[in-house]
Amino acid sequence: MKMKKHLLLCILVVLNASFSFAQSSTEQEIKKLSMDKWQWMADKDVAKLEKLFDDKAKFVHMSGSWKKDRELEIIESGSIWYKKADVHDTAIEISGNTALVWNRITLTAHVRGNDVENEFTVTEVYQKQGEEWKMLALTFSSVRDTHEIEH
Repeated sequence: MKMKKHLLLCILVVLNASFSFAQSSTEQEIKKLSMDKWQWMADKDVAKLEKLFDDKAKFVHMSGSWKKDRELEIIESGSIWYKKADVHDTAIEISGNTALVWNRITLTAHVRGNDVENEFTVTEVYQKQGEEWKMLALTFSSVRDTHEIEH
């Protein structure tokens, strides 16, 4: 009887460790995708962004909100050039096939002929569609530099 209890306990520990690993693995995958997205935006790599952004994705900025085609046009034309996003903090939550990402960033962007630097919390929503993650929403919220993301 004691042996069965130990065996059952070992199985539960292994299953729990596997589940924890899967969660952290998914979070790592989402974090990498989010960081890659900032680089693709800086590089104006609309081919990679077009694949990442869901066809119904929405983007909310300081100057307005729009859908995927307009965001890609803005990036490709350079009317907003996301030159560099310094990511200070990231929080990720996974719920089923949905991932929520909050990045606290300092964004250096080239807008209307000038480089500007702003502090933002950026909220990103991703959904697992088949084997790929697609971005459904990206929202820039202006914050003070003392802001912290709760983990």
